[in-house]
Amino acid sequence: MAQARTEFAAALNQIASEKGVDVEVVLDAIRQAALAAYKKDLVLRNEIVPEDFEEYTSEVDPVSGEIRIFHKKDNVTPPGFARIAASIAKQVIMQRLNEAERDAILSEYASKVGTIISGVIQRQEGNTFFVDLGRAEGVLPPSEQVHTEIYSQNQRLKFFIKEIREGGRGSEVVVSRSDPGLVKALFAMEVPEIASGAVEIKVIAREAGSRTKVAAISTQEGVDPVGSLVGQKGVRVQAVMSELGEERIDIISYSEDPARFIAASLSPAKDIQVKLNETDKVILGYR
Repeated sequence: MAQARTEFAAALNQIASEKGVDVEVVLDAIRQAALAAYKKDLVLRNEIVPEDFEEYTSEVDPVSGEIRIFHKKDNVTPPGFARIAASIAKQVIMQRLNEAERDAILSEYASKVGTIISGVIQRQEGNTFFVDLGRAEGVLPPSEQVHTEIYSQNQRLKFFIKEIREGGRGSEVVVSRSDPGLVKALFAMEVPEIASGAVEIKVIAREAGSRTKVAAISTQEGVDPVGSLVGQKGVRVQAVMSELGEERIDIISYSEDPARFIAASLSPAKDIQVKLNETDKVILGYR
């Protein structure tokens, strides 16, 4: 559409820009609202709503804002309908625009699932907390909370965007403080070797609020996966632990050999030897 040259077109572009949606979405909302207004006008004038009302359409001039109603190809717009449509359609238009804005926001956050975001605790309803994420509100249900953490209003924390799900209020952004993905994403922020692909976190076992074990592997010769995650004088792992409320983090090297990997995972215990019974799926550990 060409740049606005009329008041209506200017307002159209402004609404679309403010709501973060395409101009055509706004026009479609107006068209739908116009049909709803026309139907209501028929009822107010004690006229029968046609059985084939679904065949009625509306047109909106994107420059002048003129609204016309058609039955098939016949223009059936009542005299003075523009004034009636404006008063009746306003609420419908805003509802549709809010829905379109919400859909656009949810689509934006759907693309961020699996990442972390900074947010501020807004309020509490029962055992559920609601988080200001910027353009959207996140939901922190009890199952995604850490039992050792105390959440308070206006508290800023980092959250793991877990999923977009259907709730009692429609689609909602579910965030987590207990998901292992939060630990993985925090390390990705602190460790350049993860971003470059030289180090990969293979496995995370987490008891949120207490202890997490992270198994990492190097994909590049000469790069120490454990040292990369720990950082010089422990600065990297300390940064992650600080965000998690001093949750204990153990970092080990991942191994494709189950016996070696299990022995390493038992750290800080040392000199542990592991014997696998593949038949009975039993692990025996001894010093």
